[in-house]
Amino acid sequence: MSTNEDTLTLWRPVGPQELELIRLTGMRAFPPRLPEQPIFYPVLTEEYAVKIARDWNVPASGSGFVTRFQVRRSFIDRYDVKDAGGQSHLEYWIPAKDLHAFNAAIVGTIEVVRSFS
Repeated sequence: MSTNEDTLTLWRPVGPQELELIRLTGMRAFPPRLPEQPIFYPVLTEEYAVKIARDWNVPASGSGFVTRFQVRRSFIDRYDVKDAGGQSHLEYWIPAKDLHAFNAAIVGTIEVVRSFS
C-alpha cells in the first residue's frame, strides 16, 4: 500500500471487457456495477491484484490486467478495509451506489501496470 498525505494508491484487477470500458472513460473511471455486482472491490496491494488477474481473470476471459490509481483519502477513509481471506488479501468494499463518488475521488488516471494471458 502506497500513501501520501492526500491520496492512497489502490489496485484493481480487471478482465478485458472491464478494461475496455475503463478506456472509454479516458482511463478516468470504473464502469458501473452490473445488477449482480453490488460491491466494487479495489485492493490494497499489487500482489493481491496480480493473483486475481492472473489466477481468476485469465481462466475466465483469456486475459487479466492490474490497474493502479490514486484515490483521495478524504473519500476512501469513510470505508473500512476488509480481510478477504488473509492478511495479504485486503480490499475495500465500495457499495455500487457509491461508485460514481468513488470515481470522482480518483486523482489522475487509471494505469495498467501488469497484464497476463
